[in-house]
Amino acid sequence: MYEDLIETKIDSEKIYDGNLLHIRKDKVRLPNGSNAYREWVKHPGAAAVLPFTDDGKVILVRQYRYPIGEVTLEIPAGKLDAAGEDPLMCAKRELSEETGYTAEEYTFLSKLATSVGFSDEVIYIYAARGLKAGRQHTDDDEFINVVRITLQEAVEMVLDGRINDGKSVTAILMMDRIINK
Repeated sequence: MYEDLIETKIDSEKIYDGNLLHIRKDKVRLPNGSNAYREWVKHPGAAAVLPFTDDGKVILVRQYRYPIGEVTLEIPAGKLDAAGEDPLMCAKRELSEETGYTAEEYTFLSKLATSVGFSDEVIYIYAARGLKAGRQHTDDDEFINVVRITLQEAVEMVLDGRINDGKSVTAILMMDRIINK
């Protein structure tokens, strides 16, 4: 199925191997028999969680994002720490680290391919309910403010562009759809 669209890897060259990102340049055979090059970023994957309180609020995190030079408002998230790590375990860990909250119930919302044109990153997105507050314990290089707002406020912030992070937009709009169905 779709064989007329498939590209076949002929060769692969490592361009850069960092702690998080690994850049590759692959030579591929196109469906028409020609060759081309594809530069792409290998990423370990990530998990994210939208914590939803009993009183209809969501817990978000505000942090500075160096690549875009902006302070963002996002759902808690983090990369998978090891090959084969269960994304749900990662989501639970990140919720606890970034916000201090734990949850009784997690629901899988989506698997989001973030930048299919140049990266294999996939983020597994969950919703969390039955929250219990605890103590935030971020990594030494993380500086995060915890923000509680209503789901409707979050939706409005997505629609007017104040929340523009892809995983957060996806989770907020999906939760709004689920709640208001």
